[in-house]
Amino acid sequence: MRRLREPYVIGIAIAVLAALYPVVRPDDLTTLSLGFLTFVFITQAIAWNLVGGFAGQISFGFAAFFGTGAYVTAILWGKNGWDPVMTLPLAGLAAMIVALVVGLPTFRLQAQYFAIATIGVGEGARVIAINLDNVTGGASGLILPFDVPSKSWFYWAGLILATITFLASVWISRHRFGLALFALRMDQSAAESLGVPTAVFKNVVHMIAAFFVGVSAGLYVTYLSYAHPDQVFGFDLSIGMVLMNVIGGIGTLWGPILGALIYFPVRQILLADPNLVAVNLLIFGMLLIFIILFEPGGLLGLLARLGIVARTGVRLRPGAAPPPAELGTGGEGAGVE
Repeated sequence: MRRLREPYVIGIAIAVLAALYPVVRPDDLTTLSLGFLTFVFITQAIAWNLVGGFAGQISFGFAAFFGTGAYVTAILWGKNGWDPVMTLPLAGLAAMIVALVVGLPTFRLQAQYFAIATIGVGEGARVIAINLDNVTGGASGLILPFDVPSKSWFYWAGLILATITFLASVWISRHRFGLALFALRMDQSAAESLGVPTAVFKNVVHMIAAFFVGVSAGLYVTYLSYAHPDQVFGFDLSIGMVLMNVIGGIGTLWGPILGALIYFPVRQILLADPNLVAVNLLIFGMLLIFIILFEPGGLLGLLARLGIVARTGVRLRPGAAPPPAELGTGGEGAGVE
């Protein structure tokens, strides 16, 4: 029972401590802004891990869900006058519907074929959005109202969303649903022979992950007061969600958070330098290859190798399984909470 409660307690304790910062430093707008964006990236990383880590379905098309959620909020708020906060559940719901539409055909594919198909889905969604001028603003995007909540509000909203996403991840990893995901990840054919409806579980977890990504996207465009297809449907978003997990440790509970805390600052530094903006995907691609080759378990795997954190992969729990073989991972550093 202690081990079952431990991630919940630690996650809530960290969230409570983080929530105190706007109270102590309400005038530190820069840190509050960076904090909000970090929470958005943490939410994305944890959500992707439900599909790519727990279920072992490596997807490069999550930008389609992010863009869908972003534009639902942008259109309902900017064109129809809705309160942006009221649009967030609908942004998540719309992303869930897109995830189901995408998942029904693509989950018939296996391993690298599924990954390639999701690349096409993400890029196809971006091209469609650019050409829907009357809906998305096309190449000009949509400029949204500037009467947005305070930086402290965004900070708290991002923190709450990231915390809920993490607690949902913990719950899934500890219950039968997570066990089913773990089974299909280890051997889909064997899981099906034992009566596990793998197609159903794949689509359900896909939709759950898309919901959290869609809500985070709605918050994101509310914060920026601007939405553009290249920005919210960009392939770099999908790559970033994969990278955050690879950096931290795919299939673990804390890996996505650790990966996001490292990926986001590096991304901001690269985007801030005009000389590095054009090559940021190349740099991250090289980083992805380097980690896969030399430390498949990510940073948590490295910490386990050094004895700083304990290995728990031998318990064969969904949140502590080695990363999927399709990515070339599954080294001895994997399986760390």
